[in-house]
Amino acid sequence: MRPHVELIHEDDYVWHAAELVGGEGRAGERRLSVDEEDGSSSLRIDFRTDWGRGPGVHHADTEYYVLQGTMTYGGRRLGRGGYVHAPRGVPAEAITFAEGTRILHYREYGDAGFDLHAARRPGARDDVVVLDTEAMRWDAVPNPGPMPGLFIKYLRVDPVTGFYTRLVHAQGGWSDHRLAHHPCYEEAYTVQGHMEYNFGTLDLGTYFFRPARVKHGHFTTMEGGATWLLRSDGELHNWYTQNAWVRWGGEAVNYGGTDGGRMRWSQSAHDLGRGSNRRGERDLADLRASLEYARSQGAADADHVPHGHGADRSLLAIAKALDAARLQGGHGDHGHTDDSHGHTDGGHDHGHTDGGHDHGHADGGHDLHGPAADWGADPRSLEHPGERTDAGAHNRGHGRAWRQGDPVPAPILSSLPVRSRSRGRWDADGM
Repeated sequence: MRPHVELIHEDDYVWHAAELVGGEGRAGERRLSVDEEDGSSSLRIDFRTDWGRGPGVHHADTEYYVLQGTMTYGGRRLGRGGYVHAPRGVPAEAITFAEGTRILHYREYGDAGFDLHAARRPGARDDVVVLDTEAMRWDAVPNPGPMPGLFIKYLRVDPVTGFYTRLVHAQGGWSDHRLAHHPCYEEAYTVQGHMEYNFGTLDLGTYFFRPARVKHGHFTTMEGGATWLLRSDGELHNWYTQNAWVRWGGEAVNYGGTDGGRMRWSQSAHDLGRGSNRRGERDLADLRASLEYARSQGAADADHVPHGHGADRSLLAIAKALDAARLQGGHGDHGHTDDSHGHTDGGHDHGHTDGGHDHGHADGGHDLHGPAADWGADPRSLEHPGERTDAGAHNRGHGRAWRQGDPVPAPILSSLPVRSRSRGRWDADGM
């Protein structure tokens, strides 16, 4: 599994000697994220000299994207925006990079191994894709969210797994006031521009790897727009959330006063009083404009309340549930602290198996507990059916296929992603 990386700038990574098996020349790599279980890696590579490798077969699904310089694949020379996808087990032609070239390099479901002059492997499918993405046109995203101004170039889509790689561009002024989570992972490297969102500032050279079901959003795009190379390991469905809150607590044992007591930590909007308070007036205006546009198109949506403002929704939810429990019935005046209703001594017995007048729950008498209050959905109803038993059960952020009509898996709170000192932040804005 890969850790949640959000948000980090490539300059905060150390350089390693590039692991490019079977090639000649020198190159260095920054390891943006790595899966130590299966070898999958997302890398930024700089070529210190001319570098080249002959034809052969990759052990992993492999992608190259040129940020600067030149790449030559099978005799075809590609500059900025040049892209190659070589599926694992499928013969690839010779490839070279000129000194000074900078690329993004991805390996999926396999290690860095490369077998020179090898034949096609049994079970290998698809063929190598070679693109000059600079020559491709931008298409409007069919479902761009609440506002127009989002564009895409599809580089490759796996018809079996749904894995896809694309370039995405948001125009200046494009914004989205909602939080979203997805059934698949999502990763991106910023190749141009500037955007603000709940995890920090997306600008040139920033990167994130976000496991499935981690919420993110509150996007606002600056002048000139922003562009990313974006990858997902499955079809991307958007499940939107507004005005999220989280609350948790515990029993203090050796702190919190002379006798301990119940301690509560809250990461709800009202308590933190942070998050969108750190966003400028321009950002907040863009988020409000996003909501207004969505409503003008007939979309159903809750009011957008910046975190740190308004009532604490978690406390309201608790109060409403308690009030519902009282209205539905319950213990009422059946106190359990005095002797008249004691369970171990005097007074009439509340036992369920022997004498005294019976307060049992199966055969008449009044129900001591009353109807249960509705505290929300059963967590198991918000999980993928195989989440606790399949091969990804050890990884809560493991992506899984989802189809319309299936239960929508609940989001995951990831409060401590790997992040930059300079670019990433974690606060109440967009939990």
